[in-house]
Amino acid sequence: MPTPEVFGWDIGGAHVKACRTADGQVLDVAQWACPLWQGLEHLDRVLQAAHARWPQLHSACHAVTMTGEMVDLFAHREDGVQRIAARLALALAPAEPHFFAGDADWCGAGQAAALWEAIASANWLATARHAALRHPGLAGVLVDIGSTTTDLIAFRDGRVLTRSRSDAERLASGELVYQGVVRTPLCALAPRIVWRGRPLNVMNEFFATVADVYRLTGELDPAHDLHASADNAPKDLPATRQRLARMIGLDARDGSAPEWLDFARAWRACQIEEIGGQLQRVLALYGLGSGTRIVSAGCGDFLVPELCTLAGLDQGIAYGKQVAQIAPAADGPALAAWAQVCAPCIAVAALLQREPGRCGS
Repeated sequence: MPTPEVFGWDIGGAHVKACRTADGQVLDVAQWACPLWQGLEHLDRVLQAAHARWPQLHSACHAVTMTGEMVDLFAHREDGVQRIAARLALALAPAEPHFFAGDADWCGAGQAAALWEAIASANWLATARHAALRHPGLAGVLVDIGSTTTDLIAFRDGRVLTRSRSDAERLASGELVYQGVVRTPLCALAPRIVWRGRPLNVMNEFFATVADVYRLTGELDPAHDLHASADNAPKDLPATRQRLARMIGLDARDGSAPEWLDFARAWRACQIEEIGGQLQRVLALYGLGSGTRIVSAGCGDFLVPELCTLAGLDQGIAYGKQVAQIAPAADGPALAAWAQVCAPCIAVAALLQREPGRCGS
């Protein structure tokens, strides 16, 4: 009897990431912008797009993880888990999605209410567990830098080391850094910033996002720059410089293009310092030394080489190339790049396929 295809889903508050797999190999990966805080109709729209891309969804097996329950659309996280689970179950019927519940294993939509705490914001655990299982002899740290957050998750001997499970616990330990490379308000990076050799207090207004920094440095792939700018103005370089200038009460015309690039690099240095400091905390917490390998993931993986250098570690392992298993017939490099960005959906699909009998195998 043939094994059904397995689709992996990561339902976030700002994006939905999904993949199609068969026999443990990744065949396709996609990401859609999904401003869930504005209403569940945005999730419905994404699911319709997924159906158009993959007509076989209703007859496949599905593994789901989520962080979208955090958005302020929902009364509380429990409400969010239940409503997202119900929406997925309805959209994918008659297929019954399996929801990743971490240490509580897997469950259907009907059990989501009872297991909501284990389901909520567990995508980082899926990714780290998958990396640990694929490299059982490795002592490592998953460094997944996304659009909004960064996960720093240690593993050794095939298992994830942290006992933290909630976002609150991981915020306390440094394993969750609430900074990414797209949506983070720029004023969150530093209270002061240097302009022309002089430190200035930062304007704590939503004038710019971190995407403006990496758009100016040329490091942010436009395919990952899916949300509107802070002022809803264009994302070209003149408009980007104008948003950065506002952070210190200036206009773009008050500096030259090279000066604004230097200014962007100053913000970049602040983010590297913060994430690097939290990485050092995690390494120390688990006694991980110079032999530790970094497993990089996320659309902000371009920061990882510098983080490795600061931590005194060798260059890391790319999730998309060395953890995800890309089908040989697929467009390998492009698919591996998307697997790198969308790691949690790849991970839940892979973990579900390790469970005999759950997908008809």
